Amino acid sequence: MPFYKRLYIWIICLVGGMVLVIPIGEGTTDSRSVAVIKIEGTIDPGTSSYVAYAFNEAESINAAAVIIEFDTPGGYINAAETLRRLMDDYNKPIYAFVRPNAISAGAYLALAADGIYMVAGSTIGAAEPRLLGMGEVDEKSLSFWEKEMAGMAERGGRDPQIASAMVRRDIAIDGLVEEGVLLTLTAREAIEVGYCEGIVADIAELLQMVEMAEAELHYFDARATDTLVSWTTNPFVGTLLLMIGIGGLVLEVLSAGFGAAGILSMAAFALYFGGNIAAGMAEYWVLILFVFGIALILVEAFMPGLGVFGVAGLISTLASIVLAAVSVQTGMVMLLIAMVLSALFAVFTFRYFSRRGALRHIILSEQETADLGYVAPLDQKDLAGKEGMAATSLRPSGAAIIDGRRVDVVSEGSFIPEGEKLIVDRVEGVRVIVRRSEPE
Repeated sequence: MPFYKRLYIWIICLVGGMVLVIPIGEGTTDSRSVAVIKIEGTIDPGTSSYVAYAFNEAESINAAAVIIEFDTPGGYINAAETLRRLMDDYNKPIYAFVRPNAISAGAYLALAADGIYMVAGSTIGAAEPRLLGMGEVDEKSLSFWEKEMAGMAERGGRDPQIASAMVRRDIAIDGLVEEGVLLTLTAREAIEVGYCEGIVADIAELLQMVEMAEAELHYFDARATDTLVSWTTNPFVGTLLLMIGIGGLVLEVLSAGFGAAGILSMAAFALYFGGNIAAGMAEYWVLILFVFGIALILVEAFMPGLGVFGVAGLISTLASIVLAAVSVQTGMVMLLIAMVLSALFAVFTFRYFSRRGALRHIILSEQETADLGYVAPLDQKDLAGKEGMAATSLRPSGAAIIDGRRVDVVSEGSFIPEGEKLIVDRVEGVRVIVRRSEPE
């Protein structure tokens, strides 16, 4: 199958597979009730997808309030900001129920609620931002996040200095936290400083405190698509998907036909782009940029030597991968690691399978040795200038008798009938070029 047809199939499958990742909304109707949304584990784009769905469902049942149950160590700042905007857009009361922890981004979201309720022994705070696996953030980012936390505290009528102490280690508050330590509040401490409206044992007790004891509870669990988005947007999983996508694409280009490498590559890129688009971190134009880059690389493959199309295609493809990530910095790190791993994987694959003959259809492993009957062609430069006779008609190739032996020859383009006298004009490698012999 021609290379451009295989690439066309690959692109169609990529787009089709990506569509399967995009979540489709559901809807129900109900009477007055309270919606319960659980934020568990890391707050990531999958969490944003799930909470957006849950708020839509809460609106569809005309929920009188929403309770967000927190059990999280934190997560991505941009995902937390997306959730906060979802909370701001909801025009009914939202209560934070901390069981057992609302740390970092979780504390930020709890402060954005209309009220905070905690179980005994639970904690809230420790909101220092950090780069993913790369240490502390710069002062600009730290100052921004501190003001975000302080702003949420002020909006709820709470002391903003306490929120700042959750972000900066250099803030000390007498009787609460010393310098050099991030502030984390227990449920009892949160009550004392006005960061909690009450300590409750469960949601039923929370409803009694907000005078909604008779309300019907509706729980909305994360969908399969939300879980898939969480996985595919995880930087470690995303790096693995890019490694499979890049490595599979390289193997597919080098191999004959459309096989397992192309299918794996298509699936990996579909999950990577589809998950990020479904999470709202990227738009469809990023996928278009990726396909455009692949198309330019294809043009370069059929028009070698120009370089412009190949370079432009490579830049477009790499840029689309970076722009689809949770952040440009994260995308660049993921791409760099994936490219290194892909190169190592490709080298290992070729060395391992070539030894076992699994890649014979794409790797030339036979040798033209003398014991197999292969011999180098004779040097026939001594025939130059000698006369002979056409043993067959030359149209323009054929055979001639020159210097007493039969030689494969080719005329300069004109037809030479059998038996015609000829002369060797020149010898180019293994080609003996002849012309008609001039009459005496």
